[in-house]
Amino acid sequence: MSRTDVTFDSNGIRIAGHLYFPGTPAGGPYPAVVIGHPGTGVKEQAAGLYARRLSEQGFVALAFDAAHQGESGGLPRGLEDPAQRVEDHKAAVSFLLTRTEVDPERIGMLGICASGGYALCATAGDHRVRAVATVSGVDIARQFRLGADGTQDPAVFQAMLDAAAQGRTVTVRGAQAPALSVFPETVEQAAAAGGEHGVEGFDYYCTPRGRHERSAKHFVWESVDRMASFDAFHAVPLIGPRPVLQIVGTRAVTSWMAVDVHQRATGPKELHWIDGASHVDLYDKKEYVDPAIAKLTDYFTIHLITNA
Repeated sequence: MSRTDVTFDSNGIRIAGHLYFPGTPAGGPYPAVVIGHPGTGVKEQAAGLYARRLSEQGFVALAFDAAHQGESGGLPRGLEDPAQRVEDHKAAVSFLLTRTEVDPERIGMLGICASGGYALCATAGDHRVRAVATVSGVDIARQFRLGADGTQDPAVFQAMLDAAAQGRTVTVRGAQAPALSVFPETVEQAAAAGGEHGVEGFDYYCTPRGRHERSAKHFVWESVDRMASFDAFHAVPLIGPRPVLQIVGTRAVTSWMAVDVHQRATGPKELHWIDGASHVDLYDKKEYVDPAIAKLTDYFTIHLITNA
């Protein structure tokens, strides 16, 4: 396996990526997979882990930082813009088509967490993608509106929209609007705000387990109103007859969203459960990542190699 730093354009914004290559020579151009990171992540975290592991299985894999985040360009910093995130995934496909190492007829897409929703949305409108998969996939807009488990009081999001409106007003008047903190200061605060799911996110992003200096700890408030009307799942029926694979932990509080996607999908589809895994466990814990990689390898081998 080898890795090279790359950049490409997405709607006029420079995107930074890591392109992973298999360590063994191929008889021709490789099948390739675009890999999107979780909402607050960067390419060096879960997306990079999955990219490296898939490259070891014979695929070219591209992990990249979303616009406005990580090493990618875009102002303001810390903006979560769903429309731009979908465009980033499509731009990654376009970039792979410029690489002689990649077979243009054998490109797949993998989205982790928030990028699961973005990958589904991108695939629905981009017929260059032959197969799509998600790991702990969610629609981040649904998660903000309804909570990770789908039971959040609607008043919570309405209050966030109030704060987003105030932030835009402050900005247009020339002042610095406050940032939306993604993670609390302590694990106790994470537990109070988000229960077990909040604690798991804190443990991954805010401790040596998965912390990265460029991983987003704050969003600009404008992110919230951009998510207000976004629906990552509305176009899922357009993916068929192309296949959809979703990998979900049996303990994931977000799994209800994967069930929703599975019901909407019109082509070949599979909801694959990893026993005992939570949402965040599938980011990096070997005992859960290993079976996820095995399933992804089989899936992309069938749809990008055997049936290509």
